[in-house]
Amino acid sequence: MKLPTDLQILEAIYNEYYEPYSNFSKGEENGRDSKAYMPIDIDLIASKLNVDSGIVFGRLYNHLNRLHSYVNDDAQKSRVPLFELQVGRDVRCIHFPMMASVLAGLQSEKSKFFTTTWISGAAMIVSLAALAVSIVK
Repeated sequence: MKLPTDLQILEAIYNEYYEPYSNFSKGEENGRDSKAYMPIDIDLIASKLNVDSGIVFGRLYNHLNRLHSYVNDDAQKSRVPLFELQVGRDVRCIHFPMMASVLAGLQSEKSKFFTTTWISGAAMIVSLAALAVSIVK
């Protein structure tokens, strides 16, 4: 079984939760406490990716959170985590705008990789064709 990439995990979260995130209404009954932090169902995301929920939780909490959380330069030096276990009464929350930014960066890297690979492959084909033409003549 192939493990999902960070890109696949974040895309699954984005696709599942973009609409609820964008429909935030403060004070709404059964709503969330924060616009930025979106509670997520890790079991749901894991089932969409066909992996154990512990894998998704571990990637979010232990890996991506450490890579992308930061500390503000304000007087309190407040920490802004990508993934937080509890925000108000909401549990297992992802900082949705930050996650969207990380996701956009990962998608851009993937696009650059495939573009570079495609150009390299095309250059290889042109080189082989030129070699074949020079050998035939």
